Amino acid sequence: MKMLRYSFGLLATMLIFLSSCRDFVEPAVPYKDFDTGAYLRTIARTSTTFNFFDLASSKFALTVEAVDKEDGKTVQTVEIRVRHRRLVAGVGLKYTPANDVLVKTLQAADFKPNSNSRFLRADFTITAAEAIAAVGLTNAGISGGDAFEFRLILKDKFGRVFSSDNVTTNVAGAPFYDSPFQFPVSVICPSDLAGTYDFTATEQKSDYGTCAGGTYTGKTTWTKKGTSTSYTVSDGTFGLYGCQNDKYSGDVAISDACGVLSMGGVDQYGSPYSMKFISRTPELLTFSVTNGYGDFMIVQVKSNPGKPWPATLK
Repeated sequence: MKMLRYSFGLLATMLIFLSSCRDFVEPAVPYKDFDTGAYLRTIARTSTTFNFFDLASSKFALTVEAVDKEDGKTVQTVEIRVRHRRLVAGVGLKYTPANDVLVKTLQAADFKPNSNSRFLRADFTITAAEAIAAVGLTNAGISGGDAFEFRLILKDKFGRVFSSDNVTTNVAGAPFYDSPFQFPVSVICPSDLAGTYDFTATEQKSDYGTCAGGTYTGKTTWTKKGTSTSYTVSDGTFGLYGCQNDKYSGDVAISDACGVLSMGGVDQYGSPYSMKFISRTPELLTFSVTNGYGDFMIVQVKSNPGKPWPATLK
């Protein structure tokens, strides 16, 4: 009997404990009184870079989806603002103008139904020319590596404003929301110099000997370094070390900075390399090479069929 009373008491205690826990974790929450906001989910980033070599055809283009309690119908306008950004060596970031300016405004009518969701969507495009004019610059004032910062400001029919100033980190960056309200559009300089080419090195000069007649003909392979615009060269001496009964190894590379070619890196002896651009035709790229030992040569690299040397190289 004593055991039964003990068991009953323990059971009663557990029931009281569980009941108190339930009251704690499920309070009466007035969900109907909660306020709701709005955001712009990024559906498609159609174009988010400007091509420095083709600003006339470059554009910034997005598809955005208005998400709110009325499936996008609370949106009144979306302002698209922009400013130009440049990193100045030794100074930092320089903005033109200091504060972003209006370049385009989307109206409620620009948001339309779609077959993929219940929310309204809008497409917009801003050309590089429109962005450059809006910030008060010209094409001549744009350089590779610059960026245009576009900022979206959503205003709804209740007078509320949503933008990068008040968006939370999760809404801005989480894949489901993807609503940063701010988009950097970089001015890029596409580069495609990777490949294996026929070349001739002439006018060789070296204290350690040169190839017969100071000339060497062979093949050179340029390998792109990751996603950069630099290319590792298979033989930085372009045959010279081989003619000296030596074998080249090193990390000599040619860099393409918006068409401006330069050479850097060292060979197995720590000797640095540099180049000087001479000329370019669609068929032939000509430059000189010098290393830390005073070795010198003129290199002519032939383009491959169907892939002429870019007119932007210099």
